[in-house]
Amino acid sequence: MFGGFSKDLGIDLGTANTLVFVKGKGIVVREPSVVALRTDTKTIEAVGEQAKKMIGRTPGNIRAVRPMKDGVIADFETTATMIKYFIRQAQKQRSLFPRHPNVMVCVPSGITAVEKRAVEDATKQAGAREAYTIEEPFAAAIGADLPVWEPTGSMVVDIGGGTTEVAVISLGGIVTARSIRVAGDEMDEAVTQYIKRQYNLMIGERTAEQLKMEIGSALPFDKPETIEIRGRDLVSGLPKTLAITSDEITEALADTVNAIVDAVKVTLEKCPPELSADIMDRGIVLTGGGALLRNLDKLLQRETGMPVIVADNPLDCVAIGTGRSLDNIHLFKARSSSRSRR
Repeated sequence: MFGGFSKDLGIDLGTANTLVFVKGKGIVVREPSVVALRTDTKTIEAVGEQAKKMIGRTPGNIRAVRPMKDGVIADFETTATMIKYFIRQAQKQRSLFPRHPNVMVCVPSGITAVEKRAVEDATKQAGAREAYTIEEPFAAAIGADLPVWEPTGSMVVDIGGGTTEVAVISLGGIVTARSIRVAGDEMDEAVTQYIKRQYNLMIGERTAEQLKMEIGSALPFDKPETIEIRGRDLVSGLPKTLAITSDEITEALADTVNAIVDAVKVTLEKCPPELSADIMDRGIVLTGGGALLRNLDKLLQRETGMPVIVADNPLDCVAIGTGRSLDNIHLFKARSSSRSRR
């Protein structure tokens, strides 16, 4: 019996970052979902952290791409290669007798059947024995230690790179959910466009992300903060340094933040009254990288009248939940077999 040598994996296949959870070990891989391709030879130059460093800095024959867009596969072959790389990274410390693992991959709740099949096929092509999918907000709720299997309502808002997932969960299933393709990437793009519009300055996506993380906020600060950035002046074409305030970034992020608030409100409106009472007691839980945007919890609390809590480890909740769901893999097997019979 060599079953013990095969470690099942849970993969949080995100638009911005991919995390791999190994059963019994926890999260062992945490890398950007980026692949650097050589356009002349059609070969892979780098994956993950190494590839991300190349964004905006590559020569003509190398292209750094993100094969996931809005939480779904935009480039099948490249995604399969990327998953294979991450599975290999996770299995580095494994013993002899390698075996193809069962892999649980999280997907957005608003995904189509075709998009879900693409994720399963890409995972199998990458070396998985069997591939199963779990909806992102459900995985996030498990990772945030919410009582998802009990007859009580839990609400989770998972703000990732490509999608924001809002869901009310009870008795091991999603009661009502909303998935919008507005999240961290959209925030970065909003910052880039704001600075281009206001100052005729072109900045890269890494600079936009840095601004969002360092001085971004859903509500204005009592005492505004300032940060210096560098970019290319669109009038002169020359490099230029500029000081940006936190109030400007708050203004730049307003539309995307309001879209997330609206998605939460719509989900609450569709929630059965009994479960609404549970959520009022327990509060709305924020997970994902976007949960780290300052004052987002305060804004949501003000707009919904509900208590809002940021999960203890928001960046890892989906990966942890995906990994923990491997303990209930028989339930997902039953779901996938019933889907294939339909």
